[in-house]
Amino acid sequence: MTDLRILIADDHTLVRAGFRSLLESLPGCCVVAEVGDGREALRLVAQLQPDVVLMDVKMPSLNGLEATARISRDYPNVRVVILSMYTNEEYVLQALRAGAVGYLLKDAATAELQLAIQAAVRGEMYLSPSISKRVLQDYIQLIGNGGGMLDALTPRQREVLQLIAEGRTMKEIAQSLQISVKTAESHRTQLMERLDIHDVTGLVRFAIRVGLVTPE
Repeated sequence: MTDLRILIADDHTLVRAGFRSLLESLPGCCVVAEVGDGREALRLVAQLQPDVVLMDVKMPSLNGLEATARISRDYPNVRVVILSMYTNEEYVLQALRAGAVGYLLKDAATAELQLAIQAAVRGEMYLSPSISKRVLQDYIQLIGNGGGMLDALTPRQREVLQLIAEGRTMKEIAQSLQISVKTAESHRTQLMERLDIHDVTGLVRFAIRVGLVTPE
């Protein structure tokens, strides 16, 4: 049987090293790459087509939730399991809505990591046991309601929102996304209109609340 090919995406080098060590101790698992950036994760998923991606939530430039949504959309055979230290239900809901098939806490035991990967490969959902069962109930209700305010935004607008919340200037955002400053400002204006939030501070609060960024 061919080894499961796993990509690790986390912006902390020691965390990646720890998960690599754990994975390499498991039979039938092979780490094909590790990255610390959401955009690099997308590039390597396209190049390597791993079986499973272990994805951190909070990464610079492009967060793990947005990267997960794009992987789920463009590479449906690649399963994403979110790695997180946060038990906040909002983060879990955002991960599930983005297409993740698992949500694993970073302090999980090796056996739990193995269970999450095995479930992901089978196409089943896995949540760390310490996460409230109410998450699934809220998720079902959320799907029934057609999602939240974040769904009203385009992928580009969500990128701009994250970068604004990270404190980037319009010039920096334009350079990061390879668009003009005028286009970046237009995205910001559209964000404010769609969310009915009319100042940058409000956008930052919203981004934190829905899990695009975490408070420092």
